[in-house]
Amino acid sequence: MVRSLTTLCSALACAVALQGARPAHAAPLFAIDPAMARTILFSADGGLPSVAGRCLDGDARTQIDCLLGARFVSDAKAARIARDLYATTGAVTGLLPSQDFDGAYRGNLHFVPHLPIKQDRQHLVWLAQALVDIDAFYSSLQTQAPLDYRWTDFDVRFFRSVKRKTPSAIAQGWRISYNVSGSLFTSAARVRETLVHEIFHLNDEGSDGRWSERALGPIYRRILVRCDVHDLACLAPFAPDSIVVRGKGGTYYAFMPDNGVTEYAADLAKRYFVEQRTVLQGGTVKLPFKCRTKENAEAWVLLAERFFGGVDRVPACPS
Repeated sequence: MVRSLTTLCSALACAVALQGARPAHAAPLFAIDPAMARTILFSADGGLPSVAGRCLDGDARTQIDCLLGARFVSDAKAARIARDLYATTGAVTGLLPSQDFDGAYRGNLHFVPHLPIKQDRQHLVWLAQALVDIDAFYSSLQTQAPLDYRWTDFDVRFFRSVKRKTPSAIAQGWRISYNVSGSLFTSAARVRETLVHEIFHLNDEGSDGRWSERALGPIYRRILVRCDVHDLACLAPFAPDSIVVRGKGGTYYAFMPDNGVTEYAADLAKRYFVEQRTVLQGGTVKLPFKCRTKENAEAWVLLAERFFGGVDRVPACPS
């Protein structure tokens, strides 16, 4: 797997600490089997194409590698990226079937499958680079303490929202759906941070019900007692991320009334990732989130202890 990671980084020109990669002998805990891979890759088309008929022999990894080649057969560069990504992180990248979607405050949306090839291949590049970076980060964190967290072996589905640019991604049931027309997906960094956010949602849902509601709900409600939901100046010190949703008065995404504490928690996990990664790469966090308010410090400790072994590389706040 280290060899595959080196190949992928070369193809993507990504800077990843190879010492953070999983060793080649590590057995995947959540490996996707060939039957599931066929669903991920070809269910949007209604069935397995004849070109994939040759992919029924060999062990699971051999079959899935072959299936990925069949899915991306029309773009050799995309096929290489998808296959290297699978070899490195266990992620299988396919298509989301056509469907209507209740977007809550976004309204009703229509999704269509959209393969990230040729002129849209950049989205596959960004996705692959993000998942490799995420794997390297959490693998490095795990050398300091055991993590109760899953960050590999995902079912990834690509789609396009018709005449809309939202949502950029959806996380449900250990699946990440990626919108090639998503408004957030304009750079490698924004894709990486969005995927960190979505991966937290999956872990939050998988932790015997939503952990965020039980653990962070009281803190979240205290913040909203202090600040009106549309008072950006009051909310700013408590917002883990700077994204603001316009309309309905406008507010930080973490405090959108229709979102609730789960989005605050996912943004907190993203902020944790960004700050810890900055320190890991030798940088300095100028104003750590945990040092801004008492509520931030409480939430930060709860998150780190529940999912990340209590690890916190960010220096302690000045007394």
